[in-house]
Amino acid sequence: MTREEIVKITNDALSKEFELEPEAMTPDANLFSDLGLDSLDAVDMVIVLEQAFKVKLRTKYEVGKIVTLNDLYSYIESLSGEK
Repeated sequence: MTREEIVKITNDALSKEFELEPEAMTPDANLFSDLGLDSLDAVDMVIVLEQAFKVKLRTKYEVGKIVTLNDLYSYIESLSGEK
């Protein structure tokens, strides 16, 4: 899966789930301060992305280090290489 596909799937899933404006979803956008997600939203985000990508995110320690959308894209990209 290419980086562009990961970005598109992630942005589509998150904008639909959390009613985010597409123009706000830049790679350097902070999930919490810029996009307004909270800790409960983070749990929902993991579930939505697990369904979208058919991978397990919750078992990985690194998921707690994700702060920006770019962090999220890179993390998913690293997981797709593990399949």
